Amino acid sequence: MPRVVVLTNPTSGKGRAARVRDEALPRFHGAGWQTTALTSRSADDALDLARVAAAERPEVLAVCGGDGMVNIAMQALAGTGVPLGILPAGTGNDFARYFDVPLGDPAAAASRIVHATTRTVDLARIGERYFGGVLAAGFDAVVNERANRMRWPRGQMRYNLATLAELRVFQPLKYLLELDGEERSVEAMLVAVGNGPSFGGGLRITHGAELDDGLLDVVLIKPLSRRELVRTYPKLFDGSHVKHPQYEHHRVKRVTVACAGIVGYADGERFGPLPLTVEAVPGALAVRA
Repeated sequence: MPRVVVLTNPTSGKGRAARVRDEALPRFHGAGWQTTALTSRSADDALDLARVAAAERPEVLAVCGGDGMVNIAMQALAGTGVPLGILPAGTGNDFARYFDVPLGDPAAAASRIVHATTRTVDLARIGERYFGGVLAAGFDAVVNERANRMRWPRGQMRYNLATLAELRVFQPLKYLLELDGEERSVEAMLVAVGNGPSFGGGLRITHGAELDDGLLDVVLIKPLSRRELVRTYPKLFDGSHVKHPQYEHHRVKRVTVACAGIVGYADGERFGPLPLTVEAVPGALAVRA
C-alpha cells in the first residue's frame, strides 16, 4: 500500500491549510493510500517533522501550505529522492503554479499526487539552504523588509502600503554581480535570480526560466522612473516585460549578488543580507505533480 505523509502548516492562507488537508485526506484514502497527517507548530518544528518523514521514505511527502512550507520541505527532501507533493494553501503558491497543481480544489490536488508521475527538477542553493523559485534582491526585497516591520494592516494590504511607501523614496541601486566568474557593476531597480519563472503569486519576473535546465536565470531591471516602474508592473503577470529596453537577462550556473543595505528573499522567505552567492543544483528535487 503506498504511503503519503501530509505535513500541514495550520496558519497558511489565513487558516485555510487545515481545511485543505481535511478535504485532501479522503481522496488519498479512497485511492487506497495509507496516510500519516502531521501538523507543525513552527518553521523549525516543520523542518524537523519533514526530515523525520523523509527518513522513513514514504512514496510522497505532501505539504499543505504556501511557498514557505514548500521551501521547508525542500531542505529536508533535496537529494533524498523522496518526492514532494503539493496541496496549495498559501497566498502566492508559485511553486504549485509551476506544475499546474489545481488551486482552490484540495481533492483535485490530492488526485494529482495519486495519479501523477515523478519529475526531477533543479533547485538553487545559497550556502546550505535551498530555494525553488526566485531570489528577490531589489525593490521587491525592500518592500518585503518594510512590510515585515509593519504591524498593521494584515494580509495583502500591508504589502500594498509598503509598496506605495517605498515607491516614493526608492532610487536605483548599485550592484556588483559575478556571473559565472565575470564581474559586473551595474545600477538597477532590482536583480532577481530564478530557478523558476515567477514569485509573488504569478509575477513572472524570470519569465522563461526552466526547472530542469541546470541553469539560473538572472534578470536585471535597470533604472526606471517611478511612473515607468508603475506602468511596467502589470507586464510581469504575462512576462511581456522582457521586451522593455531596461530589461536584461543572463543564464548562469553561479551568481554572486552584492548591494549595500539589501536583504534577499526567496520563496517568500528571508535569506539574509547581500552579498549572496547562488548556485544551481541540477536534479536536486523529486516532485510528484
